[in-house]
Amino acid sequence: MVASVFDLFKIGVGPSSSHTMGPMTAGADFARRLSDLGVIDRVVRVDAALYGSLALTGKGHATDRAVLLGLAGHVPAAIDPDAADAAIAAIRAESRLKLGGVHDIAFDEARDLRFLQRERLDFHSNAMTFTAFDGAGAELARRTYYSVGGGAVLDEDQIGRNAAPEGGWDVPHIFHSGAELLALAEEKGLTIAGLMRANEEATLAPDEVSARLGAIADAMSACIDRGIRSASCELPGGLRVKRRAPGVYRTLIERQERALADPLTVIDWINLWALAVNEENAAGGKVVTAPTNGAAGIVPAVLRYYERFTPKATREGVEDFLLTAAAIGSLFRENASISGAEVGCQGEVGVACSMAAAGLAAALGATPAQIENAAEIGMEHNLGLTCDPVGGLVQVPCIERNAVGSIKAVEATRLAMLGDGTHRVSLDQVIETMRKTGLDMSERYKETSLGGLAVNVVEC
Repeated sequence: MVASVFDLFKIGVGPSSSHTMGPMTAGADFARRLSDLGVIDRVVRVDAALYGSLALTGKGHATDRAVLLGLAGHVPAAIDPDAADAAIAAIRAESRLKLGGVHDIAFDEARDLRFLQRERLDFHSNAMTFTAFDGAGAELARRTYYSVGGGAVLDEDQIGRNAAPEGGWDVPHIFHSGAELLALAEEKGLTIAGLMRANEEATLAPDEVSARLGAIADAMSACIDRGIRSASCELPGGLRVKRRAPGVYRTLIERQERALADPLTVIDWINLWALAVNEENAAGGKVVTAPTNGAAGIVPAVLRYYERFTPKATREGVEDFLLTAAAIGSLFRENASISGAEVGCQGEVGVACSMAAAGLAAALGATPAQIENAAEIGMEHNLGLTCDPVGGLVQVPCIERNAVGSIKAVEATRLAMLGDGTHRVSLDQVIETMRKTGLDMSERYKETSLGGLAVNVVEC
């Protein structure tokens, strides 16, 4: 189904959309369910079982924190990272949490939060089951959830009826492939951004669409600025990875005159902006899924490149960028995956690169055919990209990978706009190739930290 731009771009917290935002959302939903069933006051204990990739890399991805916060009634879009730290400290110090924010229960993390690393449920590697018990040990409720990428969560009922992650919405322009998207644009005489805007305006007033797009763009920009200004020198988690964005920014400012003679300085700025976002994400800061947290730096970096380094950048261009990027992201989500645990990092950084390339092309006035070509190039050269985070942390190689992906996106746009949109390999063919490559990829390379750099780099 066609995804809303506001499903693909969500404001939340790091370090992972699938391993942090998804479990927090699931935990909060389970607490609400207990309240709706009228049994929350009878709950004495909640057991949370994590499977597959969530179990294997959950501690490095802050899944344990996310589950505690979700059960306590917090949701990703609303929680402040500093408040989250205080809440976690209190839960762990007291071994108690306020279920759904209203009912105090004991929570022994060692007993009640289980990382079942050898178990994997059939539907998706990112699975978790919550079970509530009363004082006699009788089961009051049980629910299994799947975090399917980008912060989206499905529960077992939705799996049974094949529901979409965010539910359905009635829109005028339906497309299920790149070919259908191009045909629809030609038939309606609209740009890709115009089609997506019309879909959004089926449920929202035009001013509200613009306001919400502006809020997304502003949140992305604010994340870049926070990363640049951060006073923290080191990222959490034990790898002792240094924050580079503040130092890179100071260097670029100090070398402004020298930069005038170096036409490639723009690359340094794009790298800086991507690093800033993903360092913030790694530190658990406020980010925008684009379409995931692990790939959250690419769209903001390329969007700022559009605003700072292209002539006649406009607010309308920013909106076209985001709407077009969302149309491309929707195709990947429907026909392949945006989950690193399902298809590797090609589903995260690769999709983000494709989205950013298409968005930049749209903002620069490219034709729909050139936009589709830019999106195709963006993914074609990320095919087979594995997800192998060292130490289970969203740091190495994730942070630099976003910087490289941002440069690739700009290159894809420029290549596409040198031509007329005619090309040999279609976006649909690349998406299907990515899907099949993900199926063929060993589980070791799908966000498990059991292969690749994760086992060949010695942790210090």
